[in-house]
Amino acid sequence: MFMVLVVHLQLSCVLLNFILLLILVVLCTLSDCYDPLDPNGNISITFDIYQRTQDGYLILQARVTLENYYQYRHVDKPGWQLGWQWANDEVIWSIKGAVATDQGNCSSYTSQLPHSCKKDPLIVDLPADVSPESRSEHCCNGGILSARAIDPFSSLTLFELEVRNLGQYPLGQAPNNLTLLAPGPGYTCSPLLQTDPTVISSFNGQRQVPALRTWKSACTYSNFMANKSPICCVSLSTFYNPMITPCPDCSCGCSEADKASKSCISLGNPLSEENIIACTKHMCPIRVHWHVKNNYVTHWRVKLTISNYNYRSNYSNWNVLLQHPAFSQNATSYSFNTAKLPLDFQDGVSLFWGIDYYNTELVHSDKDQQGFVSTEILLEKDPKSFTLSNGWAFPRRVYFNGENCEMPLPDTFPMLPNHTNTLRPPNILLLIISLFCFWTQASFHFQ
Repeated sequence: MFMVLVVHLQLSCVLLNFILLLILVVLCTLSDCYDPLDPNGNISITFDIYQRTQDGYLILQARVTLENYYQYRHVDKPGWQLGWQWANDEVIWSIKGAVATDQGNCSSYTSQLPHSCKKDPLIVDLPADVSPESRSEHCCNGGILSARAIDPFSSLTLFELEVRNLGQYPLGQAPNNLTLLAPGPGYTCSPLLQTDPTVISSFNGQRQVPALRTWKSACTYSNFMANKSPICCVSLSTFYNPMITPCPDCSCGCSEADKASKSCISLGNPLSEENIIACTKHMCPIRVHWHVKNNYVTHWRVKLTISNYNYRSNYSNWNVLLQHPAFSQNATSYSFNTAKLPLDFQDGVSLFWGIDYYNTELVHSDKDQQGFVSTEILLEKDPKSFTLSNGWAFPRRVYFNGENCEMPLPDTFPMLPNHTNTLRPPNILLLIISLFCFWTQASFHFQ
């Protein structure tokens, strides 16, 4: 009887653990691994086998393409790192447009050494100034992939491989366990699956040749997998209320209560000297401030400011995404580039980024001044929806470089003054003065 009870308890524990794991997966899938503002976002990895030669042994020419389909999430410095595990004993004999970080053990080769004999090679991009003989078509940007909505041309890169030691598989086998660091963790890649062959151009685009075999994978980003602390927060202000709603306290971590220094270590990477930031109540490296500046008859104006609290780190090619009903109308940004994302949302979603040679670099702060970029935005009014009451004038969501920023709670938003108490007395006084002037003029006229 005792043994039966123990078995039942063990089975109950296993079932409970399974249920908890299932709940965790569902929560990740619904709330974190899917972004409603970028539902089709992913980084696609394509392996194309486009040539096979037989010269005493089998040689495959392969092309690997990375395409960033994220609309507002880019891959920044130090760049992407792509890894996989060969299905058999393949080796990378040569490579163009990228480099394997480790040659591995190539002691079985005597006359000429392969580029990499690693079972699990890790590939990184080359810098833009690499020599022509090391380049491939559309390569070499230091590992940076631009966001799709900002620069489609620079959201793609590729490199070429010569693969040998294929064994009994004349067209090779799909690599396993694909991994992507871009530049840190957070990406999960699906298995490489065979798809319709990619059509490759040759002879300067005059000839179209299908690949011999094509495998594809999609890598998606998750904050849960990245295990990152928030990096940004939002503050709010208006012309009609002197109160400023600050970022929520401890949005990105909490500073030490007894710390007298003006500099703190960011919670996101406490061991890096590059993550020294200004000590604030919110402790975020980035603050996005939305200020409702003016209210006109047919338009209203907002000032958007992005501040960098880092003391040593700049943000190159930054971007900010804003969700607000007003962005479904015409909007003009004076100091940032902007584009509307084509989403089936009741609220509009607009992306903002810097202008080349002007403000694409969000510089760091120092002891004397704060690094920031700003613009004014002129928004067209929709008479059916526009209002300054109930917090309507403030954004619903804010993202910086693809990371969701911590918003203040709605009950802390700057409130519209009570018109009943503030506007009625002046109107009554003005009416009394007007009547007095009219009575005085009338009396003077009849005298």
